[in-house]
Amino acid sequence: MSEQPRTKRTAHHRLPTRMSALVMACAFAAGAAVAVPAAAFAGDQDRRHGHGGKPRADVVQQAIDRFVEEDGAPAALAAVTDRKGRERNLVAGVGDLATGAPVPVDGQVRIGSNSKTFVAAVVLQLVGEGAIDLDAPVETYLPGVVRGPVDGNDITVRDLLQHTSGLGNYTDGAPFLGVDADGQPVPTLTALKDWYVEPHELVALGLARPAAPEGEWAYSNTNFVLAGLIVQKATGRPLAEAITERIIEPLGLTDTYVPGRGERPLRGEHPKGYHAEPIGSELFEHTDIDSSTGWAAGDVVSTPSDLNTFFQALLGGAVLQPAELEQMKTTVPMTGAPESMRYGLGLMSTDLSCGGLAWGHGGASPGYQVEGGVSESGDRALTVATTALHFVLGPEAQSSLAQGIPALVDAVLCS
Repeated sequence: MSEQPRTKRTAHHRLPTRMSALVMACAFAAGAAVAVPAAAFAGDQDRRHGHGGKPRADVVQQAIDRFVEEDGAPAALAAVTDRKGRERNLVAGVGDLATGAPVPVDGQVRIGSNSKTFVAAVVLQLVGEGAIDLDAPVETYLPGVVRGPVDGNDITVRDLLQHTSGLGNYTDGAPFLGVDADGQPVPTLTALKDWYVEPHELVALGLARPAAPEGEWAYSNTNFVLAGLIVQKATGRPLAEAITERIIEPLGLTDTYVPGRGERPLRGEHPKGYHAEPIGSELFEHTDIDSSTGWAAGDVVSTPSDLNTFFQALLGGAVLQPAELEQMKTTVPMTGAPESMRYGLGLMSTDLSCGGLAWGHGGASPGYQVEGGVSESGDRALTVATTALHFVLGPEAQSSLAQGIPALVDAVLCS
Protein backbone atom coordinates (compact mmCIF):
# COMPACT_ATOMS: atom_id res chain seq x y z
CA MET A 1 0.00 0.00 0.00
CA SER A 2 1.44 3.37 -0.93
CA GLU A 3 2.03 5.84 1.87
CA GLN A 4 -0.78 8.35 1.91
CA PRO A 5 -2.08 10.56 4.71
CA ARG A 6 -5.02 8.96 6.51
CA THR A 7 -8.15 11.01 5.97
CA LYS A 8 -10.92 11.35 8.49
CA ARG A 9 -14.25 10.16 7.16
CA THR A 10 -17.01 12.74 7.31
CA ALA A 11 -20.42 11.86 8.70
CA HIS A 12 -22.87 10.28 6.29
CA HIS A 13 -25.33 8.46 8.59
CA ARG A 14 -25.79 5.51 6.25
CA LEU A 15 -27.48 2.37 7.43
CA PRO A 16 -25.53 -0.93 7.48
CA THR A 17 -26.49 -3.31 4.70
CA ARG A 18 -26.20 -6.99 3.74
CA MET A 19 -24.29 -9.32 6.03
CA SER A 20 -22.43 -6.63 7.96
CA ALA A 21 -25.50 -5.63 9.98
CA LEU A 22 -25.95 -9.24 10.96
CA VAL A 23 -22.28 -9.77 11.65
CA MET A 24 -22.29 -6.92 14.15
CA ALA A 25 -25.05 -8.75 16.01
CA CYS A 26 -23.00 -11.93 15.70
CA ALA A 27 -19.93 -10.18 16.99
CA PHE A 28 -20.74 -11.47 20.41
CA ALA A 29 -20.89 -15.06 19.25
CA ALA A 30 -17.85 -15.67 21.26
CA GLY A 31 -17.43 -12.68 23.42
CA ALA A 32 -13.73 -13.12 23.59
CA ALA A 33 -13.91 -15.08 20.36
CA VAL A 34 -16.97 -14.81 18.27
CA ALA A 35 -19.17 -16.03 16.35
CA VAL A 36 -23.04 -13.07 11.78
CA PRO A 37 -22.12 -13.35 3.84
CA ALA A 38 -2.60 -14.36 -3.73
CA ALA A 39 0.83 -10.08 -2.53
CA ALA A 40 -1.00 -9.48 -5.42
CA PHE A 41 -0.98 -12.34 -7.87
CA ALA A 42 -0.60 -16.09 -7.59
CA GLY A 43 2.95 -15.98 -8.86
CA ASP A 44 3.92 -13.76 -5.93
CA GLN A 45 2.64 -15.99 -3.14
CA ASP A 46 6.11 -16.84 -1.85
CA ARG A 47 6.40 -13.21 -0.84
CA ARG A 48 4.78 -13.65 2.53
CA HIS A 49 4.75 -10.02 3.65
CA GLY A 50 2.74 -7.58 1.56
CA HIS A 51 2.93 -6.73 -2.09
CA GLY A 52 5.46 -3.90 -1.99
CA GLY A 53 5.73 -1.00 -4.40
CA LYS A 54 2.76 0.96 -5.68
CA PRO A 55 -0.74 -0.52 -5.63
CA ARG A 56 -1.75 -2.23 -8.85
CA ALA A 57 -4.83 -1.01 -10.68
CA ASP A 58 -6.85 -3.67 -8.91
CA VAL A 59 -10.34 -2.96 -7.60
CA VAL A 60 -9.80 -5.23 -4.60
CA GLN A 61 -6.45 -3.67 -3.70
CA GLN A 62 -7.91 -0.20 -4.01
CA ALA A 63 -10.83 -1.18 -1.77
CA ILE A 64 -8.77 -2.71 1.03
CA ASP A 65 -6.44 0.29 0.91
CA ARG A 66 -9.52 2.44 1.61
CA PHE A 67 -10.61 0.17 4.45
CA VAL A 68 -7.29 0.99 6.13
CA GLU A 69 -6.65 4.59 5.10
CA GLU A 70 -10.19 5.96 5.43
CA ASP A 71 -12.03 3.57 7.76
CA GLY A 72 -9.22 2.99 10.25
CA ALA A 73 -8.76 -0.79 10.11
CA PRO A 74 -5.17 -1.55 11.18
CA ALA A 75 -4.91 -4.09 8.35
CA ALA A 76 -7.01 -5.76 5.69
CA LEU A 77 -6.40 -9.03 3.88
CA ALA A 78 -8.18 -10.32 0.79
CA ALA A 79 -8.20 -13.51 -1.24
CA VAL A 80 -9.73 -13.51 -4.73
CA THR A 81 -10.56 -16.23 -7.23
CA ASP A 82 -11.74 -14.88 -10.59
CA ARG A 83 -13.87 -16.57 -13.24
CA LYS A 84 -10.74 -17.88 -14.98
CA GLY A 85 -9.63 -19.61 -11.81
CA ARG A 86 -6.79 -17.19 -11.16
CA GLU A 87 -6.07 -16.63 -7.47
CA ARG A 88 -4.45 -13.69 -5.75
CA ASN A 89 -3.87 -12.61 -2.17
CA LEU A 90 -3.71 -8.93 -1.24
CA VAL A 91 -2.94 -6.97 1.91
CA ALA A 92 -3.08 -3.40 3.18
CA GLY A 93 -2.03 -1.68 6.39
CA VAL A 94 0.36 -3.04 8.99
CA GLY A 95 0.40 -6.33 10.83
CA ASP A 96 1.54 -4.82 14.14
CA LEU A 97 0.72 -1.24 15.10
CA ALA A 98 3.51 -1.16 17.69
CA THR A 99 6.33 -2.23 15.38
CA GLY A 100 4.97 -1.41 11.93
CA ALA A 101 5.63 -5.02 10.84
CA PRO A 102 4.10 -5.87 7.46
CA VAL A 103 0.88 -7.83 7.11
CA PRO A 104 1.56 -11.52 6.42
CA VAL A 105 0.03 -12.31 3.05
CA ASP A 106 -2.89 -14.70 3.59
CA GLY A 107 -2.26 -14.68 7.33
CA GLN A 108 -4.36 -16.56 9.84
CA VAL A 109 -7.38 -14.83 11.40
CA ARG A 110 -10.24 -15.84 13.69
CA ILE A 111 -13.21 -16.36 11.36
CA GLY A 112 -16.03 -16.09 13.91
CA SER A 113 -19.43 -17.17 12.66
CA ASN A 114 -18.06 -18.49 9.37
CA SER A 115 -17.41 -21.48 11.65
CA LYS A 116 -21.16 -22.15 11.59
CA THR A 117 -20.95 -23.25 7.96
CA PHE A 118 -18.27 -25.81 8.88
CA VAL A 119 -20.50 -27.19 11.64
CA ALA A 120 -23.59 -27.23 9.42
CA ALA A 121 -21.66 -29.12 6.73
CA VAL A 122 -20.65 -31.78 9.26
CA VAL A 123 -24.26 -32.11 10.46
CA LEU A 124 -25.47 -32.49 6.87
CA GLN A 125 -22.83 -35.11 6.09
CA LEU A 126 -24.16 -37.07 9.06
CA VAL A 127 -27.69 -36.56 7.74
CA GLY A 128 -26.60 -38.09 4.45
CA GLU A 129 -25.13 -41.05 6.34
CA GLY A 130 -28.35 -41.59 8.30
CA ALA A 131 -26.78 -40.70 11.65
CA ILE A 132 -28.88 -37.55 12.12
CA ASP A 133 -32.43 -36.73 11.01
CA LEU A 134 -32.85 -33.05 10.13
CA ASP A 135 -36.49 -33.08 11.18
CA ALA A 136 -36.10 -35.05 14.39
CA PRO A 137 -36.67 -33.19 17.66
CA VAL A 138 -33.53 -31.94 19.38
CA GLU A 139 -34.69 -34.04 22.34
CA THR A 140 -33.87 -37.16 20.30
CA TYR A 141 -30.15 -36.42 20.52
CA LEU A 142 -29.91 -34.27 23.65
CA PRO A 143 -32.56 -35.60 26.05
CA GLY A 144 -33.31 -33.22 28.89
CA VAL A 145 -30.84 -30.55 27.73
CA VAL A 146 -33.24 -27.98 26.27
CA ARG A 147 -35.76 -27.01 28.94
CA GLY A 148 -36.99 -23.48 29.41
CA PRO A 149 -38.86 -20.95 27.26
CA VAL A 150 -38.22 -23.42 24.41
CA ASP A 151 -38.39 -27.18 24.85
CA GLY A 152 -36.22 -29.69 22.99
CA ASN A 153 -39.31 -31.73 22.12
CA ASP A 154 -40.72 -28.81 20.11
CA ILE A 155 -37.76 -27.87 17.91
CA THR A 156 -35.81 -29.81 15.29
CA VAL A 157 -32.21 -30.05 14.15
CA ARG A 158 -33.25 -28.05 11.08
CA ASP A 159 -34.55 -25.30 13.36
CA LEU A 160 -31.11 -25.04 14.95
CA LEU A 161 -29.25 -24.76 11.66
CA GLN A 162 -31.61 -22.17 10.15
CA HIS A 163 -32.17 -20.15 13.35
CA THR A 164 -35.89 -20.81 13.63
CA SER A 165 -35.80 -22.54 17.04
CA GLY A 166 -36.71 -19.42 19.02
CA LEU A 167 -33.88 -20.13 21.47
CA GLY A 168 -32.39 -17.05 23.10
CA ASN A 169 -28.93 -15.91 22.03
CA TYR A 170 -26.45 -16.50 24.85
CA THR A 171 -24.34 -13.53 23.75
CA ASP A 172 -27.26 -11.08 24.12
CA GLY A 173 -26.72 -10.58 27.84
CA ALA A 174 -24.19 -10.82 30.65
CA PRO A 175 -21.31 -11.49 30.65
CA PHE A 176 -21.04 -10.50 26.96
CA LEU A 177 -22.99 -7.27 27.32
CA GLY A 178 -23.17 -4.70 30.07
CA VAL A 179 -25.21 -1.51 30.48
CA ASP A 180 -23.87 2.02 30.21
CA ALA A 181 -24.90 5.08 32.26
CA ASP A 182 -27.84 5.66 29.92
CA GLY A 183 -29.10 2.12 30.30
CA GLN A 184 -27.96 1.10 26.82
CA PRO A 185 -26.28 -2.27 26.17
CA VAL A 186 -22.53 -2.12 25.58
CA PRO A 187 -20.07 -4.92 24.78
CA THR A 188 -17.91 -6.14 27.65
CA LEU A 189 -15.69 -8.47 25.66
CA THR A 190 -12.28 -7.46 26.98
CA ALA A 191 -13.00 -9.05 30.35
CA LEU A 192 -13.71 -12.38 28.61
CA LYS A 193 -10.32 -12.58 26.87
CA ASP A 194 -9.03 -15.43 29.03
CA TRP A 195 -12.35 -16.95 30.14
CA TYR A 196 -12.71 -20.67 29.55
CA VAL A 197 -16.30 -21.90 29.44
CA GLU A 198 -17.89 -25.27 28.66
CA PRO A 199 -20.50 -25.67 25.88
CA HIS A 200 -23.24 -26.67 28.34
CA GLU A 201 -22.64 -23.43 30.24
CA LEU A 202 -23.22 -21.48 27.02
CA VAL A 203 -26.47 -23.41 26.49
CA ALA A 204 -27.56 -22.51 30.01
CA LEU A 205 -26.92 -18.82 29.28
CA GLY A 206 -29.01 -19.11 26.12
CA LEU A 207 -31.88 -20.84 27.88
CA ALA A 208 -31.94 -17.99 30.39
CA ARG A 209 -32.54 -15.47 27.60
CA PRO A 210 -36.06 -14.62 26.34
CA ALA A 211 -37.34 -16.77 23.50
CA ALA A 212 -38.06 -15.38 20.06
CA PRO A 213 -41.60 -15.65 18.62
CA GLU A 214 -42.40 -19.19 17.55
CA GLY A 215 -41.38 -19.95 13.96
CA GLU A 216 -39.69 -16.59 13.43
CA TRP A 217 -36.14 -16.38 12.14
CA ALA A 218 -33.91 -15.10 14.95
CA TYR A 219 -30.14 -15.41 14.95
CA SER A 220 -28.91 -17.25 18.03
CA ASN A 221 -25.45 -18.61 18.72
CA THR A 222 -27.08 -21.03 21.15
CA ASN A 223 -28.45 -22.94 18.15
CA PHE A 224 -25.00 -23.86 16.90
CA VAL A 225 -23.63 -24.81 20.30
CA LEU A 226 -26.48 -27.33 20.44
CA ALA A 227 -25.71 -28.44 16.87
CA GLY A 228 -22.12 -29.07 17.94
CA LEU A 229 -23.31 -31.15 20.88
CA ILE A 230 -25.51 -33.17 18.51
CA VAL A 231 -22.49 -33.88 16.29
CA GLN A 232 -20.63 -35.17 19.32
CA LYS A 233 -23.58 -37.33 20.37
CA ALA A 234 -23.99 -38.77 16.86
CA THR A 235 -20.29 -39.51 16.33
CA GLY A 236 -19.13 -40.24 19.86
CA ARG A 237 -16.13 -37.99 19.14
CA PRO A 238 -15.15 -34.35 19.84
CA LEU A 239 -16.58 -31.74 17.49
CA ALA A 240 -13.10 -30.47 16.60
CA GLU A 241 -12.13 -33.94 15.43
CA ALA A 242 -15.23 -34.22 13.25
CA ILE A 243 -14.57 -30.83 11.60
CA THR A 244 -10.91 -31.66 11.08
CA GLU A 245 -11.39 -35.15 9.65
CA ARG A 246 -14.48 -34.40 7.58
CA ILE A 247 -13.77 -30.89 6.27
CA ILE A 248 -10.33 -29.47 6.96
CA GLU A 249 -8.14 -32.43 6.00
CA PRO A 250 -10.07 -33.66 2.91
CA LEU A 251 -10.06 -30.13 1.43
CA GLY A 252 -6.38 -29.56 2.20
CA LEU A 253 -7.04 -26.50 4.35
CA THR A 254 -3.52 -26.51 5.76
CA ASP A 255 -3.82 -23.17 7.55
CA THR A 256 -7.23 -23.88 9.11
CA TYR A 257 -7.78 -25.47 12.52
CA VAL A 258 -10.08 -25.70 15.50
CA PRO A 259 -8.27 -24.39 18.60
CA GLY A 260 -7.59 -26.90 21.33
CA ARG A 261 -8.99 -26.70 24.84
CA GLY A 262 -7.71 -23.48 26.42
CA GLU A 263 -5.51 -22.64 23.41
CA ARG A 264 -5.07 -18.89 22.96
CA PRO A 265 -2.19 -17.90 20.60
CA LEU A 266 -2.68 -18.30 16.85
CA ARG A 267 -0.47 -21.07 15.46
CA GLY A 268 0.70 -19.65 12.15
CA GLU A 269 1.74 -16.35 10.62
CA HIS A 270 -0.91 -13.75 11.40
CA PRO A 271 -1.54 -10.03 11.72
CA LYS A 272 -2.25 -8.91 15.25
CA GLY A 273 -5.92 -8.33 16.08
CA TYR A 274 -7.15 -5.11 17.69
CA HIS A 275 -10.15 -4.13 19.78
CA ALA A 276 -11.62 -1.03 21.44
CA GLU A 277 -13.84 -0.56 24.47
CA PRO A 278 -15.68 1.74 24.54
CA ILE A 279 -16.56 1.79 20.85
CA GLY A 280 -14.53 4.34 18.92
CA SER A 281 -11.82 4.65 21.57
CA GLU A 282 -8.13 3.91 21.00
CA LEU A 283 -7.39 0.46 19.62
CA PHE A 284 -5.40 -2.03 21.70
CA GLU A 285 -3.88 -5.36 20.75
CA HIS A 286 -6.27 -8.29 21.37
CA THR A 287 -4.93 -11.33 19.53
CA ASP A 288 -4.44 -14.19 22.00
CA ILE A 289 -7.87 -15.06 23.39
CA ASP A 290 -9.72 -18.13 24.62
CA SER A 291 -12.15 -19.17 21.90
CA SER A 292 -14.30 -21.45 24.07
CA THR A 293 -16.85 -18.64 24.30
CA GLY A 294 -17.60 -19.29 20.65
CA TRP A 295 -17.06 -23.06 20.35
CA ALA A 296 -19.35 -24.41 17.59
CA ALA A 297 -20.77 -20.94 17.03
CA GLY A 298 -17.44 -19.40 16.08
CA ASP A 299 -14.02 -20.72 17.14
CA VAL A 300 -12.34 -21.77 13.86
CA VAL A 301 -9.07 -20.15 12.74
CA SER A 302 -8.37 -19.90 9.01
CA THR A 303 -6.95 -17.72 6.23
CA PRO A 304 -8.78 -15.81 3.49
CA SER A 305 -7.61 -18.25 0.82
CA ASP A 306 -8.55 -21.33 2.85
CA LEU A 307 -12.02 -19.85 3.39
CA ASN A 308 -12.39 -19.32 -0.35
CA THR A 309 -11.36 -22.94 -0.91
CA PHE A 310 -13.90 -24.17 1.64
CA PHE A 311 -16.85 -22.18 0.32
CA GLN A 312 -15.95 -22.94 -3.31
CA ALA A 313 -15.76 -26.65 -2.56
CA LEU A 314 -19.03 -26.50 -0.65
CA LEU A 315 -20.94 -24.71 -3.41
CA GLY A 316 -19.20 -26.80 -6.04
CA GLY A 317 -20.52 -30.05 -4.56
CA ALA A 318 -17.27 -31.41 -3.12
CA VAL A 319 -18.38 -31.38 0.53
CA LEU A 320 -22.01 -32.56 0.51
CA GLN A 321 -24.09 -34.88 -1.60
CA PRO A 322 -26.61 -33.09 -3.88
CA ALA A 323 -29.60 -33.77 -1.62
CA GLU A 324 -27.91 -32.33 1.47
CA LEU A 325 -26.47 -29.35 -0.42
CA GLU A 326 -29.96 -28.58 -1.67
CA GLN A 327 -31.23 -28.68 1.92
CA MET A 328 -28.45 -26.32 2.99
CA LYS A 329 -29.36 -23.87 0.20
CA THR A 330 -33.09 -23.89 0.98
CA THR A 331 -33.51 -20.49 2.58
CA VAL A 332 -35.92 -18.52 4.74
CA PRO A 333 -36.29 -14.73 5.10
CA MET A 334 -34.08 -13.10 7.72
CA THR A 335 -36.13 -10.97 10.09
CA GLY A 336 -34.75 -7.45 10.21
CA ALA A 337 -32.42 -7.90 7.24
CA PRO A 338 -32.83 -6.60 3.66
CA GLU A 339 -35.10 -8.72 1.45
CA SER A 340 -32.07 -9.59 -0.68
CA MET A 341 -30.62 -11.63 2.20
CA ARG A 342 -31.86 -15.11 3.13
CA TYR A 343 -30.63 -17.85 5.44
CA GLY A 344 -30.32 -21.56 4.73
CA LEU A 345 -28.71 -24.14 7.00
CA GLY A 346 -25.62 -22.36 8.27
CA LEU A 347 -25.32 -20.52 4.95
CA MET A 348 -26.55 -17.12 3.73
CA SER A 349 -27.46 -15.93 0.25
CA THR A 350 -27.47 -12.38 -1.11
CA ASP A 351 -28.76 -11.12 -4.45
CA LEU A 352 -26.12 -9.95 -6.94
CA SER A 353 -26.61 -6.92 -9.18
CA CYS A 354 -25.83 -9.06 -12.23
CA GLY A 355 -28.41 -11.70 -11.27
CA GLY A 356 -27.88 -14.86 -9.30
CA LEU A 357 -26.68 -15.15 -5.73
CA ALA A 358 -23.62 -14.76 -3.58
CA TRP A 359 -23.29 -17.44 -0.90
CA GLY A 360 -21.32 -17.28 2.33
CA HIS A 361 -21.78 -16.38 5.96
CA GLY A 362 -19.57 -13.77 7.59
CA GLY A 363 -18.15 -13.72 11.06
CA ALA A 364 -16.53 -11.62 13.72
CA SER A 365 -14.34 -12.15 16.74
CA PRO A 366 -12.81 -9.38 18.85
CA GLY A 367 -9.70 -8.59 16.85
CA TYR A 368 -10.99 -9.72 13.48
CA GLN A 369 -13.96 -9.54 11.10
CA VAL A 370 -14.19 -11.76 8.03
CA GLU A 371 -16.73 -11.45 5.22
CA GLY A 372 -17.03 -12.40 1.58
CA GLY A 373 -19.01 -14.35 -0.95
CA VAL A 374 -18.83 -17.17 -3.46
CA SER A 375 -20.71 -17.52 -6.74
CA GLU A 376 -23.50 -20.06 -7.17
CA SER A 377 -21.22 -22.53 -8.97
CA GLY A 378 -18.26 -21.85 -6.70
CA ASP A 379 -16.06 -20.64 -9.55
CA ARG A 380 -15.55 -17.10 -8.20
CA ALA A 381 -14.85 -16.07 -4.63
CA LEU A 382 -13.75 -13.20 -2.42
CA THR A 383 -12.91 -13.16 1.28
CA VAL A 384 -11.94 -9.95 3.10
CA ALA A 385 -10.61 -9.84 6.67
CA THR A 386 -9.96 -6.78 8.80
CA THR A 387 -7.94 -6.80 11.99
CA ALA A 388 -10.64 -5.16 14.09
CA LEU A 389 -14.38 -5.55 14.38
CA HIS A 390 -16.01 -2.95 12.16
CA PHE A 391 -18.26 -1.51 14.84
CA VAL A 392 -15.42 -0.77 17.28
CA LEU A 393 -13.94 1.62 14.70
CA GLY A 394 -16.95 3.91 15.22
CA PRO A 395 -20.32 4.33 13.50
CA GLU A 396 -19.03 6.07 10.36
CA ALA A 397 -16.36 3.47 9.70
CA GLN A 398 -18.83 0.69 10.39
CA SER A 399 -21.32 2.15 7.95
CA SER A 400 -18.65 2.61 5.31
CA LEU A 401 -17.37 -0.95 5.65
CA ALA A 402 -20.94 -2.29 5.76
CA GLN A 403 -21.42 -0.88 2.28
CA GLY A 404 -17.90 -1.16 0.90
CA ILE A 405 -17.35 -4.89 1.43
CA PRO A 406 -20.71 -6.00 -0.07
CA ALA A 407 -20.09 -3.70 -3.04
CA LEU A 408 -16.67 -5.28 -3.48
CA VAL A 409 -18.13 -8.81 -3.32
CA ASP A 410 -20.68 -7.82 -5.96
CA ALA A 411 -17.98 -6.31 -8.18
CA VAL A 412 -15.79 -9.41 -8.00
CA LEU A 413 -18.56 -11.97 -8.49
CA CYS A 414 -20.16 -9.99 -11.30
CA SER A 415 -16.94 -9.12 -13.13
